[in-house]
Amino acid sequence: MVVSCLARLKGGLIVSCQAPATSPLHDPVAIAAMAAAAVNQGAVGVRIDTPDHIAAVRARISQPIIGLWKQVLPPSPVYITPQLHHAKAVAKAGADIIAVDATQRPRPGDETLADLIVAIRDRLGKPVMADVDTLDNAQRAVAAGADCVGTTLFGYTQATQGHLPPSMDLLQAMVRHCPVPVICEGGIASPQAARQALDLGAYAVVVGTAITGIDTLVKTYVQAVVSAP
Repeated sequence: MVVSCLARLKGGLIVSCQAPATSPLHDPVAIAAMAAAAVNQGAVGVRIDTPDHIAAVRARISQPIIGLWKQVLPPSPVYITPQLHHAKAVAKAGADIIAVDATQRPRPGDETLADLIVAIRDRLGKPVMADVDTLDNAQRAVAAGADCVGTTLFGYTQATQGHLPPSMDLLQAMVRHCPVPVICEGGIASPQAARQALDLGAYAVVVGTAITGIDTLVKTYVQAVVSAP
């Protein structure tokens, strides 16, 4: 299952269909419609947050779903599928691949990253996408058993603070040094950037805001219009 599921993503576009919790689009029906529209136009898979949204998308599409559950559990800064019970809910909802924060930041509870990866693979039977911010963390995730690694958290951790994604340098380093598929995610804002990532060795490319971030995009346009002379 691990090989066949990941193989379906190779060389393609994965669309992240998410919306802020305060948005009218943060609704299972709306997210499922986004996902269906994406695959209708050739997306090889989607990335979906929360069990309810994953279940709604699963009912609409047969393409692979990278599932996660964002949960803020202070004081830990880790929020992408932080614990095994979150991963269980994501798997039960119909995700094919489970994404987890694979940085070395303090985690909530007693589970280590290695414990979480092994449990997802062995007990849930799901491949793991390790969301990382640095090459070192990517290599640590691979050593722990991650099936693929993503540049997802570059620019969003203290170690990468002040840097804007995407980092093509990080992507190239991960492709060179990680013996698993490397997925480019974060900051891809144009078709040209997506193509560049693939040309540099990315196994697949995830695009979110530039395609489905209606709230953010409209706000940006409105600000430009309002501030115009």
